[in-house]
Amino acid sequence: MEVLYFAWVRERIGIPKETIVTQAKTVFELIEELKVRSGHYETAFSDTSALRVAVDQQLTDFDASIEEAKEIAFFPPMTGG
Repeated sequence: MEVLYFAWVRERIGIPKETIVTQAKTVFELIEELKVRSGHYETAFSDTSALRVAVDQQLTDFDASIEEAKEIAFFPPMTGG
C-alpha cells in the first residue's frame, strides 16, 4: 500500500510517501509498526491527537480497517479560511 505524509508529518519523517507491506489490520496498528522503524517515525506519530488520517481518500478514525486499502494519508488537522 502507498503511505502518504503531508505538512509537518512529512518534514519529521523526511519523505513524502512510501510503498509498504504491512501485517497491520487497522490504522493504529500501522502507526505502531511505523513507530519502531526509526526515531523520525516515533516523533511524527508521538501524538495522534494532532493527526488526521484518510484511507483511500476518505477521512476516517485510527481504528478503521486498512486490510483492503490501497492508500493511507497522514496529515495535521486542517482549518478553513
